[in-house]
Amino acid sequence: MATDLSTAFNPMAPDQVDDPYPLYARARRERPVFFAESLGAYVVTRHADIAAVTRDTERFSSANALESSAVFPDEVMDILRTGYLEFQSLVQSDPPDHTRVRNVFNKALSPQRVAALEPKVRAIADELIDGFVHDGEVDLIERFAFPLPGTVIGELLGVPRSDLPRLRSGSNAKQILLAGAAPPALLAECAREFVDLQRYFGAHIEARVREPRGDLLTLLAPIDIGGTAPLTMQEAVSNAIDLLAAGHETTTDMIGHGMTLLIAHPEQLAALRADSSLIPDAVDEVLRMEAPVRGMFRRVTVDSTLAGVALPAGARLFLLYGSANRDEEAYPDPGVFDIRRRPATPHLAFSKGIHYCVGHALARLEGRIAFERLLARLPGVRLHPTRPAERRVFILLRGYERLPLAWDAAPRDTNA
Repeated sequence: MATDLSTAFNPMAPDQVDDPYPLYARARRERPVFFAESLGAYVVTRHADIAAVTRDTERFSSANALESSAVFPDEVMDILRTGYLEFQSLVQSDPPDHTRVRNVFNKALSPQRVAALEPKVRAIADELIDGFVHDGEVDLIERFAFPLPGTVIGELLGVPRSDLPRLRSGSNAKQILLAGAAPPALLAECAREFVDLQRYFGAHIEARVREPRGDLLTLLAPIDIGGTAPLTMQEAVSNAIDLLAAGHETTTDMIGHGMTLLIAHPEQLAALRADSSLIPDAVDEVLRMEAPVRGMFRRVTVDSTLAGVALPAGARLFLLYGSANRDEEAYPDPGVFDIRRRPATPHLAFSKGIHYCVGHALARLEGRIAFERLLARLPGVRLHPTRPAERRVFILLRGYERLPLAWDAAPRDTNA
């Protein structure tokens, strides 16, 4: 007898970390909206239902929707109180606050500014590959998929590349705190790392107030520029931290998923090598097949109904993008990876509506260049024969912690 979906659904369970899609398909068939005990939230699994929620920001609010439902030990709360307790950011706000904050990001990540980054992104990608191309093996996450978008977003923010490991530790700590399902000692350690991350950005933003620069932290800083209402320090710190996950870790996950999908489909990998014009569509197919953001929360503001399920005011929803992107009602053969797919229904990896990812153009640019350069420079690329991949275990994000690859390395030029 099948386990009830309310108890079966757990994004951090080993089988769902590895392959959650059979359970997603079952949910779409049996109970497309259901309450998950592991999240304390109603899970929404179908594309049309999620799209409807994203359009209705009055009934389904983003404000404070990411607040952890976990009850932390006093020691953990004492640590968190030394930082910025309230956490309002672009992904956790509704208009008019959302509009004001998004305008800042729209300036920084306009299509023109992103297009101008292409030579820099390409140079960073080749520099990273230069560091391991002759080795014949690499942990792709550590040496490429993490530092590529990290370096790009670091330069946009105006922070040094050498600080990226510290920033990643703090960002990972935030994900563990959101889940809340960890031993008290680990929660306390994560609280310290998260507060350290808040203080790091707080110090850098305060420096921008004193001496503005031409970077994103200056745009976020509480400075009255051009008559626009400045963000508060809390908003500036919160949005800088969210940008790490939204503009960095998700791209890391996209690159890792893309390489595993292409390696598993060698005929499509060969097609991309032969015709790089296929890569932009391939990037979107990777995002559809393996959404880096598993899902996002919303909060119900008034008693509502969705797909025949009563939702009480105050309840939380979890919009399961990874399920919507494989919805049989939205895509033909949704479980098939097809780099030539141009679906009439856009995928939801970047969400939809007012919360459509503000960095989508940058993510697509980084993905296109990453796959182009990796395929061009790593002949015979394959999964490592003896070192298995390891997945990250987070509620919101889905990706790899380690992804060892091997290829047919050319010998080093000893005369160089």
